[in-house]
Amino acid sequence: MTDHREEDLEERRRRLAAELAVRDGKVRDEERAEVNADQTRKGYGMAMKISSEFISAIIVGAILGYLFDYFVGTGPWGMIIMLLIGFCAGVLNVMRVVGIVASPHPADRRMDFKDKGDGR
Repeated sequence: MTDHREEDLEERRRRLAAELAVRDGKVRDEERAEVNADQTRKGYGMAMKISSEFISAIIVGAILGYLFDYFVGTGPWGMIIMLLIGFCAGVLNVMRVVGIVASPHPADRRMDFKDKGDGR
């Protein structure tokens, strides 16, 4: 009678271990799917940031060029030049966001004559 009871307990342990393994597999799959979805959201957010910075730089350049032409009366030349400058600024912004070009550090922008020497 005791052997039969131990065999039943052993069988229950095996079934429980198998069920737990299946549940662990499902939980791991769900965790992987959540991590993948999170990475996809981050990628989409980065793509939106890059595209909006690029397009906004071009639009700002075009508007400034149009206003320059309107008030100075230089024809399409102000808009063409400012549109090209806006395009270059947009490309620079994209390169900064991606990490190809580093943004200038505030200490590097300062004119510090003590560090660079004043020619004496």
